[in-house]
Formats: sequence, structure tokens, C-alpha cells
Amino acid sequence: MSNRNFLLKGTLLLTLSGFLTKIIGFIYRIFLSQKIGAQGMGIYQLIFPIYTLCYALAVGGIQTAISRLVAAKAALKNEQGARDVFLLSASLATTISVITGFFLYRHANWFAIHLLLEEQCTPLLKILATSVPFGVFHSCVNGYYLARKKLSIPATAQLIEQCFRVAASFLLFSIWSEKGIAITPKLAVFGLLAGELAAWVFTGFMILWDFCKGHYQFTSMIKPLKELKAIVALSLPLTCNRLLVNILHSIESVLIPGHLQLFGLDNASALSIYGVLTGMALPLILFPSAITNALSTVLLPSVAESQALGKNENIRKNILLSIKYCLLLGFSAFVFFYIGGNFLGILLFKNEFAGTFIKTLSFICPCLYLSGTLNSILNGLGSTNQTFWLNTLGLGIRILFVFFIIPYYGILGYLWGLIISELFITLLSLYCLRDFLFHHSL
Repeated sequence: MSNRNFLLKGTLLLTLSGFLTKIIGFIYRIFLSQKIGAQGMGIYQLIFPIYTLCYALAVGGIQTAISRLVAAKAALKNEQGARDVFLLSASLATTISVITGFFLYRHANWFAIHLLLEEQCTPLLKILATSVPFGVFHSCVNGYYLARKKLSIPATAQLIEQCFRVAASFLLFSIWSEKGIAITPKLAVFGLLAGELAAWVFTGFMILWDFCKGHYQFTSMIKPLKELKAIVALSLPLTCNRLLVNILHSIESVLIPGHLQLFGLDNASALSIYGVLTGMALPLILFPSAITNALSTVLLPSVAESQALGKNENIRKNILLSIKYCLLLGFSAFVFFYIGGNFLGILLFKNEFAGTFIKTLSFICPCLYLSGTLNSILNGLGSTNQTFWLNTLGLGIRILFVFFIIPYYGILGYLWGLIISELFITLLSLYCLRDFLFHHSL
């Protein structure tokens, strides 16, 4: 399959899967917002910085290492080496995830009180901790199959995860309602655990089948310590980068409700506003990103393969094609959300604040969809330090707005920070890729 056909077919497949997943997830969000309320959504959203920290530590850099190294070895027809990379990487990531999950479970109360500043998050973090190893292994398998250009496996896993998440939550809601048990954010976290467990079973079966079909023999592994060193050398800087970025993101998420109180809101109102923004408005704005996320996912191994084979002109064409379609989608989404934001907020969430947020956030659509794709291209080229500094800059701008603007202008000040940070990240990403954009022969 040619590189262009792979990009188009792969993006289409992952886009369809992404749209189905997002449609299911969006209906699920509406269900959650009605059953646990805006404050419950705020509490639920608070735990995700801890969740992403665990993932960043266990698999953040390793998944990218799998995609890059497996794609490079597959391009050179080294099947044994490609599977060696996966086995070593997945073993390392799973070990880290088990330790991380155990630590989070044991100290969930401390994290809730001292980091999230909300004791109600304690039981949610304990449930979340048990899901980490399942999700990490699932991510490793996805990285392997993306590198092998077998995109149906990650696409199917994505759908399975979402379907089981929603089904488990609906089932629990029915049981709890019948028994008179209070409906709390635990409902959503149990659903998350069920989804990760289902995806783990599916991806585990698929990778086992792949290894058996390829007659893989562990005893034939060539220089495992050398391979492990290469994996660590590539993944460690990216893991550290992502950890720092996620720490900054966690700081941002925790500070928002507190600084909304400095604006004059009480704790319940601050959590409600935070829940409306992160649990209702932002997911809707991110809905069209199913297309750009699919493109980003396909681009990383494709760019890594082109780089390994010295096909720099292919990289340039991929970048230009990505910019064209991301901007087209971004400006279309901007017009749609700006015109229909207020109507969508009332129709979908029965919340006026959601409509206001959707309309304001529409301005970030062109930059938001493009920056994620450019970030993936930079990672595919091995420019992980550049993506780290770009993400750090973006978060730094947003945190400054949280500190200095929210106390005077409320949540509107944070929305301004989002717009400015996305604009900066996009422009600087284009600058980092200037050699590929403006030079035909490299």
C-alpha cells in the first residue's frame, strides 16, 4: 500500500471509529450530566489529571517508542525485531503501571485532599487505580498495530472500550436506582474501569494471536539488553517531558475551581462551572477532532517509516496535506459552533453556560485541530524535545491566565487563555517544521 493510500484509508478507518466512539461518548456525557449533575461532573473531571499522570509515567513515552521502533524495523522487514520491541516495551510499561496503580490506591486519600483539594475524589481514585495496568497494556498493543499499519485493531479496541464503558454505567445506574443507592460520580469511574478491562481482553487476545501466527520464539530474541536500552533511550526523555507537562496540566486543573472562588463563587458553584466547561462544552468542541486524531495516529508511524527510509519528500507532502485538511475542518467547525453554540448548549445540556462556553471556544477550533496533528508529526520525526517545550509554553500561558485573569474575569479569562495558548503552539509548531515546508529537497 502506498504511503498516500495508507494515510487516506487509515485516517478514514480511524475517523469512522472515532466518530462512532465520540457519538456514543457524547450521548454518555449527556446522560452523566443529567444523572450526577454539573457539580458531580466537576468532581469526576478533577480526577483525570491524576489519571493522565499515571499514564504518562507508565506508557507516555513507551507507546511512542513502540510506534517509532516497530515501524522502522517493519520497514526493514525485521519481523523478529519488531515483536522483540513490543514484548520488551509492554513488559516494562506493565510493570511500571502495576507499581503506579498500587501506589495510587494506597494513597488515594492523600492525593484527593492535598493535590485535588477535594476529599470526595478519594473513592474515585481507588477505582481508577485498578484500571491503570489494563489501559497501559491496551495502549502498548495499539502502538504496535499502528506501527504495523493494521489499523482495524486499534479502531475496534476503541469501540469496544467505549461500548463497555457506557453499558456498564447504564447497568449500574439501573441497579442503583432500583435499590435506592445514590447516583454519584462513582458511576462514571466504574464504567471507565469496565471499558479498560474489555479493551485489555480484546487487545491481549489479538497480540497473542499475532505472535502465534508469526511463530515468535522468545528464545530467539537478539540482544534484548541492547533493544531495551534503545527503548529506554527513546522513551525516557519523552516520558519525563510528558510527566512535566501533565504535572503542569494537573496544577492548572486544580487551580481553576480555587481561583473561581477568588472571583466570588462558592465551592459548589466553582465545581459546577468547571464541570460544565470540561465535561460538556470542551467535549463538544473536540468532537470533530475524531478526524484530526485519526490523522495524527496514522502520521506518527508513517513519518517514522519515511524518515527511516530517507524519503523526506513524503514527509513534506504529508505535512502539507495535513495542514490543508486540518484548517478546512477547523474553520468549518468554528463557523458551526459560533453560530449554533447557544442553541447546542440548551438543546444538549439544558445549560446556558454550556452554550456561552461553546461559542467562545469555537475560536480555538482551527488551531486546536492543527496543533495536535503537527505535534504528532514532530514526535514521528523524533523531535520530542520540541513538542515538550511547545506543550509547556501552552500550559504556562494558560496557568498565567488562571492565576492573574480568572480572579477578575471568571471562567471567561480562562477561555481567553486557551485561545491564545493554542494560537502560539500552532505558529511555533509550523516554525519547527519550516525546513520541510519550504525546502523541496532535503
